Amino acid sequence: MAHFQKYIKGILVAVALATTSVFVSDAMPSHLIGPGVFALLIGMLLNPMITKYDVFQQGIGFTSKRILRLAIILMGISLSFSQVLEVGKFSLIVMVFTLFTAFGGGYLVGKILKMDWKLSGLISAGTGICGGSAIAAVAPVIDADDSSVAYAISATFIFDVLMVVLFPIMGRYFNMTDIGFGLWTGTAVNDTSSVVAAGYAFSDIAGNYSVIVKLTRTLSIVPVVLIFSFINGYLMRKESKATSNGSDTIALHQGKKIDLGKIFPWFILLFLVMVGIKSTGLISESLSHSISSVSKFLMVMSLGAIGLKTNFSKLAQSGLTPMLHGFTISTLVVVVSFSVQKIMGHL
Repeated sequence: MAHFQKYIKGILVAVALATTSVFVSDAMPSHLIGPGVFALLIGMLLNPMITKYDVFQQGIGFTSKRILRLAIILMGISLSFSQVLEVGKFSLIVMVFTLFTAFGGGYLVGKILKMDWKLSGLISAGTGICGGSAIAAVAPVIDADDSSVAYAISATFIFDVLMVVLFPIMGRYFNMTDIGFGLWTGTAVNDTSSVVAAGYAFSDIAGNYSVIVKLTRTLSIVPVVLIFSFINGYLMRKESKATSNGSDTIALHQGKKIDLGKIFPWFILLFLVMVGIKSTGLISESLSHSISSVSKFLMVMSLGAIGLKTNFSKLAQSGLTPMLHGFTISTLVVVVSFSVQKIMGHL
């Protein structure tokens, strides 16, 4: 209990913010903007004030990470394996194109802008997979410095903030179906929290499907980290050969060891366990609906906490080149995802 006390004040702030956001969203005509969007934006506005009080910080951090994962796990109780497999099947096709765009396009844009390959790679990973989580997983295996990590996260997050607001508007403008919008959001928006906010701002069905797609996309973090580790190890060995005039000293410069236990998104397995429980038919619809409602509120809480942790003015000062790279690649991914689905006829 004493261990939990250090989190309680920050969690209560997130609860108050989520409650306010739900009230504001419900008061709007046609629920034009979802509570998750309000929580994120209001949290960012409150950031300069809330950061002055250390007593809230641990609870806010706990809410932004662990409660978000708990919310996603609980969401599985409202879905069945047939739904997950159906959406996952189509999302894999779209993901092939979006991942190629993120990494191939990111490499070319990085060359044009004369960026360091590590910073360019981090932005591509954040854009192609899952925002800050992918950046944090890739950074150690390529020996990226802290400033590159900060620039990459800033470049992807600022774009995500814009997409959280613009995606539901664009989805309605294009008269997209719930499943089409879920596919688009899950494959084109970067961070999981932003996918949640944008998906549920469109509809509950779109939100459910967007999260399934996003979790499928997140699994690609494992092979991508392995590939980046190989690339970094190769470049370091090549550099070692050059500096030692060909002598056999490359053993001193090997790539970082990879701990798959740390980079694998284990909460996805728990999400699938919940889907399995739902698929057995043992859970009544009323109980499933109640748990789903709790899950949605926890998501709004976590989005508010993420906003409370985000200093927008500092993000905006990260530099023009990383921002230009991030916006260019993210825009290309959005367009490619939409175009592939248009061709497939799933919009």
